[in-house]
Amino acid sequence: MTIRLGLQIPNFSYGTGVSELFPTVIAQAQEAEAAGFDSVFVMDHFYQLPMLGTPDQPMLEAYTALGGLATATQNVQLGTMVTGNTYRNPTLLAKAITTLDVISQGRAILGIGTGWFELEHDSLGYEFGTFTDRFNKLHEALEIILPMLAGERPTFEGKYYRTREAMAEPRFRDHIPLLIGGSGEKKTIPLAARHFDHLNLVSGFDEAPRKVAVVQEACEKIDRDPATLETSMLVTAFVDDKATPDLIPAEMTQRMVAGSAESVAEQLKAKVFDAGIGGVILNIPTSVTGYVPGVISALGAALTAAINA
Repeated sequence: MTIRLGLQIPNFSYGTGVSELFPTVIAQAQEAEAAGFDSVFVMDHFYQLPMLGTPDQPMLEAYTALGGLATATQNVQLGTMVTGNTYRNPTLLAKAITTLDVISQGRAILGIGTGWFELEHDSLGYEFGTFTDRFNKLHEALEIILPMLAGERPTFEGKYYRTREAMAEPRFRDHIPLLIGGSGEKKTIPLAARHFDHLNLVSGFDEAPRKVAVVQEACEKIDRDPATLETSMLVTAFVDDKATPDLIPAEMTQRMVAGSAESVAEQLKAKVFDAGIGGVILNIPTSVTGYVPGVISALGAALTAAINA
């Protein structure tokens, strides 16, 4: 699993009717694939997030959408950025991700986290609890999911979950890459070092060098080669030749870049890659402008040139 350049689709509000909604999603994924992106992600949410829109704006269920994208693409890896563990029983999630891996011929990524959007939990009837509750649930879920992905049949009796010889067949691979998002130095980074292939660091640009150092320390503490834990950062990109960084809202300056494709690429090289982070996953909000063909391609070309310069 290598993620140097990923695309996350953050919303499905394109100014079209419902009949054109998923064709627009496919168009973005296919453009990313043609432009050299190595992965495409969707959010695992049922309602739109507060910072992106109102709850009633269009939101597709993640694994159904990814199954559709698997048949419309050939090379990009596919996953969620990231699945909320609290939304599905771990055995159901194991079945969903192994099915996606079969449909995509071995291109699935399991992105997973504790879950955080309280409104969804309250509205849809999922127990939210405290962060400690959700983190402990994730620990238990991994004790079920990881063996199932490897073809084992775990029997498990925990505080939150129980299984009896649970299995997921068919499977395309014995190992589906695991991705977790976060940057907590006491819990998330050590968990990533112990179990995961990829850590998407949820932090500001200024914090990146320190977080990279903490990742290295966490790996070394358990005798893991830090090079085997890939890292990336999720960044919002506003691509417009007339845009300048001073247009970025104050609360987003540490996680957003703006400007022409070439300017965005230069900023990402300086703020992400030069800080020691191995990859960048971009989202390009389309709720205002709709999907504009060519933007993803321009970004892919500019970033490839900047990284290889």
